[in-house]
Amino acid sequence: MQLLTRKFTASDYHKMGEFGILTPQDYVELIEGQIIAMSPISLRHAAMVKRLNILLTYQLYNQAIIGVQDPIQLDNFSELQPDISVLAIRPDFYELEIPKPKDILALIEISDTTIQYDKEIKIPLYAANNIPEVWVFNLNNKSLEVYRNPQNNTYQIEKVLPKNQTVSLLSFPQLIIKLGDLFNLK
Repeated sequence: MQLLTRKFTASDYHKMGEFGILTPQDYVELIEGQIIAMSPISLRHAAMVKRLNILLTYQLYNQAIIGVQDPIQLDNFSELQPDISVLAIRPDFYELEIPKPKDILALIEISDTTIQYDKEIKIPLYAANNIPEVWVFNLNNKSLEVYRNPQNNTYQIEKVLPKNQTVSLLSFPQLIIKLGDLFNLK
């Protein structure tokens, strides 16, 4: 027996929200036409999101819009909510349209329980949609995984930075981030 499956579009996904099938309490993402339940956010995950939000908002004021767990639409079948999105400035602050790959300067995911999922599902999806830079903060080993230069559905540059390193965003090389400060280490 063959199972029949149906891919949901971003439009279907939004209609489910409008009709109450999906509620604000449902922490889900649309990934390649499937609605995927996401893990609950831990306290240390939430703390890292807050640290990054404050740092990036302050450092990139009037240079980028910082989204915090806001939706981005990669294509007609994938709408995700990365922990942090660094977006090109638009006067409407994306009120009229969800950010698309052309608007995204960088994405940041915070991982503790989802590191394997982020690396096997999200990173390839971001590369396939030409997101120029993705960071994955691995809270378990206190490191940062940096992915850059998407080509042929994969990132050409992948590196792991330990907690005692510094890093900058490709789009903003003047921004120097001390990873130890973010991991709350001296």
